[in-house]
Amino acid sequence: MTARHILSGRAEALADQASLDDSGFVLDPDADVVDDDGAQLDREERAALRRVSGLSTELEDVTEVEYRQLRLERVVLAAVWSEGTLEDAENSLRELSALAETAGSEVLAGVVQRRSHPDPATYLGKGKAEELRDVVIEEGADTVIADTELAPSQRRALEDVVKVKVIDRTALILDIFAQHAKSREGKAQVELAQLQYLLPRLRGWGESMSRQAGGQAAGGQGMGSRGPGETKIELDRRRINSRIARLRREIKEMKTVRDTKRGGRRANRVPSVAIAGYTNAGKSSLLNRLTGAGVLVENQLFATLDPTVRRAETPDGRLYTLSDTVGFVRQLPHQLVEAFRSTLEEVGDADLVLHVVDGSHPDPEGQISAVRGVLADVEAHDVKEVVVVNKADVADPEVLDRIRRNEKHSITISARTGAGLAELRELIARELPQPDVDVDVLVPYSRGDLVSRVHETGEVLASEHVAEGTRLTARVGAELADDLSPFGV
Repeated sequence: MTARHILSGRAEALADQASLDDSGFVLDPDADVVDDDGAQLDREERAALRRVSGLSTELEDVTEVEYRQLRLERVVLAAVWSEGTLEDAENSLRELSALAETAGSEVLAGVVQRRSHPDPATYLGKGKAEELRDVVIEEGADTVIADTELAPSQRRALEDVVKVKVIDRTALILDIFAQHAKSREGKAQVELAQLQYLLPRLRGWGESMSRQAGGQAAGGQGMGSRGPGETKIELDRRRINSRIARLRREIKEMKTVRDTKRGGRRANRVPSVAIAGYTNAGKSSLLNRLTGAGVLVENQLFATLDPTVRRAETPDGRLYTLSDTVGFVRQLPHQLVEAFRSTLEEVGDADLVLHVVDGSHPDPEGQISAVRGVLADVEAHDVKEVVVVNKADVADPEVLDRIRRNEKHSITISARTGAGLAELRELIARELPQPDVDVDVLVPYSRGDLVSRVHETGEVLASEHVAEGTRLTARVGAELADDLSPFGV
């Protein structure tokens, strides 16, 4: 840490102390009276670095040899509690613990500091950063994970104090996505997000990054190529920008294929339902229950990254598509939202969104808000939404009642036991666009495609096969009614 960082941190701490009297009031040097602005924190809270219990995932009852074979990254979590309740801060840290576990780390401890805002130099403040270093040494950790996105200078300054690797929440989520991406499009989207995150965080490492390459050092091109050349860090930036541009072109081409498929479904007027929600809320389990898709289901965060589209059928026989999407999380990195925008457009173009919520989670309302925030980012907030409260078999009944009162358009189910799924299927049938044009047609046998469309997307009231063709009395959509008009009886 530089002397300037240390001095600026101390100056801020002194300024904070000078602005408070013993009762927590703000001292205004230009005023004769003392006012309470309600925004200051108790000194005891500011001085405390709380250890959060129940986060450790350290293995027990194994031999030393087994332990060394199984040992992964050993991490300590750190968070600044600047708003909300202590319970909110601890819930956020427990979610970070689950993310770290999903990434393959072993969580040893977690600490929370009460501050009005994170320290601009070391995130926790220099004194608390030194206390964190003591926790790291005590636990034998090799990594610290911060429960927010750190500025490059904050990460470097905190590393200088704690003497181990420091990463932030964004880098952790990007790492999980990189592990779980399977399709070509998913891998390209994750790499794009990682490069966008990395670009502003490139830093020089002594002469190796600052040296210039020109003339023969630039490739031995001879005359016309000599000159000051580029520094190593400039070369890396240029390569990353070139790779970002290439990935964007590839994703755009893949988006064209996706749009073509979606356009085909639209042309046939097949209604679409998108399953969205918080990560690990049970979206893939619900898709499997409704369609028998056989999608991977695991009790971990971000098990699904690649969207899955399956055909399903309403109880009255109408076809629709059901798509499973990537799960959301609090503070989902904006790089990921941008990279996965083409995938998330499946939600924006749907006729109905099944917003799946984990009813057993400590803060389901927080999950709902986080998901709606992401849906607003991809302009999918205007789609008709049904809140599907999942895991009712293990959730607190009082919590389920509270969600139902707050969310008028909601239903409670358990994808694991199958409870409530029949009611959900009926609800989907009611909410999907209904055919509204009555037709009475005699379709020749050469146009069996039209008969098939009537059965798939309309409501057949009567059907009869005669010598000239198929006589149908049905209720269909406006576009199909136009295609059937030449065969009216």
